[in-house]
Amino acid sequence: MKIVKLEDIIGSEREVYDKQWTSRRLLLKKDKMGFSFHETIIKAGSEHTFWYKNHLEAVYCVAGNGSIRDLETGEVHEIYDGVLYALDKHDKHTLYGGTEDMRLICAFNPPVTGREIHDHDGAYIADTEEEMEIENPEERERFEKEQKEKSKKAD
Repeated sequence: MKIVKLEDIIGSEREVYDKQWTSRRLLLKKDKMGFSFHETIIKAGSEHTFWYKNHLEAVYCVAGNGSIRDLETGEVHEIYDGVLYALDKHDKHTLYGGTEDMRLICAFNPPVTGREIHDHDGAYIADTEEEMEIENPEERERFEKEQKEKSKKAD
């Protein structure tokens, strides 16, 4: 059994962020659950285009509000406490923060490793078995340096 406390994630390497969002990775690939599980905060008034080409994602809103636009169909759906959206077709989308910060609970399949950074399409790269087995110290150092630089810019 695993017990994960959000208070232990905040400020650790499992919390990643920039000025417009914060992602707290409660479960990652190395936890061997078959999915990753995150709390994500989307800042009010912010705009984010994502395209998870290599992952499926389910997102449940537990606080705040916003909307999501399906970039293939143009459809816009309101998001608020109690609404779930599932990106079951690797949907390219834009997420809009509303009048309040949105608190979202997210599950990714396949699970993320925690080292991912969005590429120019808003996607995470596909994980490989090699990446799962080998913790590359240079890659970890680069990632941590980028996160520190982002946090300095956010301040």
